[in-house]
Amino acid sequence: MLLFKSNIYYLIKLIQLTYYLEEDLYMAKKSKIAKFQRQQALIVKYAPLRAELKAKGDYDALRQLPRDANPNRLKNRDQLDGRPRAYMRQFGMSRINFRQYAHLGQIPGVRKASW
Repeated sequence: MLLFKSNIYYLIKLIQLTYYLEEDLYMAKKSKIAKFQRQQALIVKYAPLRAELKAKGDYDALRQLPRDANPNRLKNRDQLDGRPRAYMRQFGMSRINFRQYAHLGQIPGVRKASW
């Protein structure tokens, strides 16, 4: 009987693994993820200079900085697969990944509602 239970356990794990492999097919383009990382680096690089220029009120000098140095231009993306839409700030992931990991119980403090 114990052998039968362990076989079911491994079968369930195998099904979950294939589900995750299928999900990897829906990742964002590598170029979009690379662009996101470049924008983050530019924001960090120019943040002190932008703050200084803003405090002075020197908007002409601000216009000379790269456009992607402005944090307002950064599009939030899912940290797991780079999906740009349905982003949940509190968790740093899209609704699809949130639902998937919440059902598996891998997000601390989140559980399915029932009433």
